[in-house]
Amino acid sequence: MRSEEHLGWERDFPVRYLLVREDIGDQEEGALWGRCAEVEGLCMDPPPLPREVLTLRGCPRESLLAQAVAGSGEPVRLLGDGTLSIEPTDPSKDGPFRFWELEDTAVLAHWPTPGDPGLVDIVIGTGVREDDFWGSKRLPSSPRFDLWLPSLLEDGPSGSCRSIDGLFTPRPRRPSQPVHLIGCEPAEPLLALLRRPLPQKGDSIALWCLDRHGRTMTSYRLDLHTAEACPSVLGGTLIDVTLTDPGDDRPTLAARPVWEIWSDGVPALPNQWAQFDAKGQSEWLDLTRVGPYGPGGLSGGTYHLDGQHVTDKTSLLLALGEALLGPGTNYGRDLDSVKDYLGGGPSVVPPFTLVWHHADIARRALAGHILDHRSGLSYFDVTVNLLREYGVTVVLQ
Repeated sequence: MRSEEHLGWERDFPVRYLLVREDIGDQEEGALWGRCAEVEGLCMDPPPLPREVLTLRGCPRESLLAQAVAGSGEPVRLLGDGTLSIEPTDPSKDGPFRFWELEDTAVLAHWPTPGDPGLVDIVIGTGVREDDFWGSKRLPSSPRFDLWLPSLLEDGPSGSCRSIDGLFTPRPRRPSQPVHLIGCEPAEPLLALLRRPLPQKGDSIALWCLDRHGRTMTSYRLDLHTAEACPSVLGGTLIDVTLTDPGDDRPTLAARPVWEIWSDGVPALPNQWAQFDAKGQSEWLDLTRVGPYGPGGLSGGTYHLDGQHVTDKTSLLLALGEALLGPGTNYGRDLDSVKDYLGGGPSVVPPFTLVWHHADIARRALAGHILDHRSGLSYFDVTVNLLREYGVTVVLQ
């Protein structure tokens, strides 16, 4: 379904959102469920998780985590965000995988594990969000606890432990923030849902966010848990619908000013993202597209990366995309996808020359972001090495 087909209606305000059923393999794939003038409450900064204290029992001293926390030299106290995974020690045996997100983790204390000097107990303060996507609450018969902390190691587990005190405790459900569909013109599938008694637990639907030309800028998944439907404040035959529990797939408040720029169409000027903070730049990167594609890709030529605003990972990726493919595009949203594109796909493929202007700004800014503490290479170093490995001549200026 093309979003441009549903842009126009005879009213004094534009269509800015479409409700679309896009289930893969479903007969209604791409089916229109409704058109909306506005959506209120979509953008939201989630409140911080309540702080909890966990004790990681039996961490191997040779692990990166234990070395960073309890090794010689200046100990690391702030571990940042991460993930805890619990999986079977023996992968051949059946057992559920379970995952928790750890938010703003800090080390509170550590000491040798009683009775085993080769292990360390580490006490952390953190916010805990359990991911119950996998369904089962049962633990494997012989569980392994792995901690994934990007501040220590970007692409692998940085430590493990035998058990965790304080993890398996009831946690209160955080209150949901409702979303209001304002000025909604429902299609028949949505009308059928609203004819049922409310409140109603409904289907999962995609919300397509449109620019002024009807192009889909981005989309989010909403759960149509409806609590109320009433005549719209915008008048006419439109309705307003309140969703009490729309789910967690929502942009942050930083998306609002970013969308205002993109609502005029794909940006044509470089560095427009530089006016935003880290959250805003992340939202900008989410709107970018890869392209254009070309048969075999274009190689050769010289491209110029404006590095004066490259101060973190996101801004580096934004600047790289603009240098190679122009404003509004990306050449990867992480280093794994950059590697994929270097191997073929978008219209620019190696060999070519990339002149990185103001490279020292990124080198200094990313010096503390070590991808691998064993090698000591920063995100900047790894990016430059990756480009050169795939045949790009990188000139640092």
